[in-house]
Amino acid sequence: MARHRSSPARAVPHPATDRDPEARVPSHDQARRDELYLDPYPLYARARRTEGLIHVPEFDAWLVARDQDVREVLLRAADFSSANSLLPDIPLSEAALGVLPQGFAPRPTVVSTDGADHRRHRAVLNRGLSTARVAALVPYARECARELVDGIEADGSAELVEAYARRLPGEVVGRLIGLDPQDVPAAVHGGHRAEELLFRPMPPQAQAAAAADVVALQHLLDGYIRDRRAVPRDDLCSAMVAALAPGDDELTLEQRHELVASLQNLLIAGFLTTSAMIGSTLLHLLRDRAQWEALRADPALVPAAVEEAARYDTAVQAFRRTATRPVSLAGTKLPAGANVLVAYGSANRDEDRYERADRFDITRPAGPHHLSFGHGPHGCPGSQLAREQLRLTLELFVRRLPDLRLDPEAPAPTMRPTLIHRSPQALHATW
Repeated sequence: MARHRSSPARAVPHPATDRDPEARVPSHDQARRDELYLDPYPLYARARRTEGLIHVPEFDAWLVARDQDVREVLLRAADFSSANSLLPDIPLSEAALGVLPQGFAPRPTVVSTDGADHRRHRAVLNRGLSTARVAALVPYARECARELVDGIEADGSAELVEAYARRLPGEVVGRLIGLDPQDVPAAVHGGHRAEELLFRPMPPQAQAAAAADVVALQHLLDGYIRDRRAVPRDDLCSAMVAALAPGDDELTLEQRHELVASLQNLLIAGFLTTSAMIGSTLLHLLRDRAQWEALRADPALVPAAVEEAARYDTAVQAFRRTATRPVSLAGTKLPAGANVLVAYGSANRDEDRYERADRFDITRPAGPHHLSFGHGPHGCPGSQLAREQLRLTLELFVRRLPDLRLDPEAPAPTMRPTLIHRSPQALHATW
């Protein structure tokens, strides 16, 4: 059980005047934010030890760090809105703002809605990512993975993020949506650029270039949406068009805006999260040679390795929520409009829930259900597809590349400075 849940409610000290050094983080600047993003775990540990919540200026939010508190927020959708769940870290430049209107305007999606509107968006994803649908997609994913390894095996070395981790999930989610294979690289590129635009600092003209790539992605998706309206197929794009814009009439511009936003969200969530999981899992297995050797000796450990990797270094570290009214959480009173950062990555290291929580151990006995894929109404509908891709990757690598190891001649791997899709920048390996 999380600590301090029974503490009496207390008034929230203003972050600018709070004098308790244990409840504050130094003032906000990009370098400090990147430092926290590169390794958020010390901050998480301090937040779990501190009574109530701490305010983190770099995140402009109150940090929800303990497992029980995270679960509580995720189940209190009426009190904690998802509307700003993916609030951008970076303000857009005038140059970027001049480009984006050439595409499609943002609309609420399954990630940023609650209640009936969320259920409307969610229902089609539940059907499209059902157990049967995922099982039918696994043979294609396995064949894609085999071809990727075929392409690098004879070389004896590769940078696995670009050569594998970013490619397999893009091909799989492209197939799920119904993209032609030749369009998948452009769609994946546009998805990466959308993430960079919202979460990484860039000069104005670089932002404008990223915005142009996002606009190109949106027009690509709009073409598929209008095509599927005219000639539906057995793919998730067709299902989303039918569910979110029922009928046979030509799509209105507003319907196209909503469908582009929803399909873009599905595409990006579908490949970036899984790419991050694959990269981080391989990194932690290869950093701790005993873990890789254990997996190689006993491939039956693969399912446990998948769950432990997801728990230990969560791909999506956190989402935001906004208090819809004055509320109390973990003994802290929050006013209406208060921003909270719901840290799945911290909950998954909660010492009150997991023994040796900071240790990566694929032989860990099955225990509590981790929060890497969320909880409650917003639990990830694609979690099984992500797990299957990681599972078949590990099975393939221990069989085909049993001597896989980090390249001792290459720079040591570093993590990308982000809480969204946490993963290594690069992963140079030999075998």
